[in-house]
Formats: sequence, structure tokens, C-alpha cells
Amino acid sequence: MDRISALRNVEEALAEFEAGETDFSGLERRVRGVLRTYATEFEGELAAYRVTSDGQAAGMVVMAAGEQAARERVRSLVDAHDVAVERVTTTEDG
Repeated sequence: MDRISALRNVEEALAEFEAGETDFSGLERRVRGVLRTYATEFEGELAAYRVTSDGQAAGMVVMAAGEQAARERVRSLVDAHDVAVERVTTTEDG
């Protein structure tokens, strides 16, 4: 999914919410799905990685060229030392 498609899908979800065709929970699920698809189908050298270790960064998702780069990216954003990450896939719940 390219950026324009992602934005269009988010806009459609917002319009449905504003029209009363979905509730806030439905809006959140749809937007989360759009963002997950965008991030995991990102074309280029980067991929989405989620922090799997406990602590301040738990659950954080970053874009990086690999696991080591993802750990370094997380460390640059928060004060975290022992960071474990895994690649995010479109089939994960969230």
C-alpha cells in the first residue's frame, strides 16, 4: 500500500465515523489496520519492528533496515538498554 492509498483509506474511515456508520472502536481498528498494512508492505530497505522486551519501549514499533538497526533506533528514542525486537507482519492483531 502506498502513502496515497493509506491516506485515502484513513479518510474513508473518518468519513464513516463522522456519518455515524461506525463507532470509535471500529474507526480505531480500521485505521490501525491501514497503518499496519502500510508499514509492513513498505517498499524499500526498511521494515517495521516491534519491541518485544519489557520496559518503557514495550510495544513500540519503528522502521529500520534490520533487527540491529531497529534496536539502535529504539535506544535513540527512549532510554532503553536491553531491547528485543521482532519484525511486524500484517497478520498480527493489535
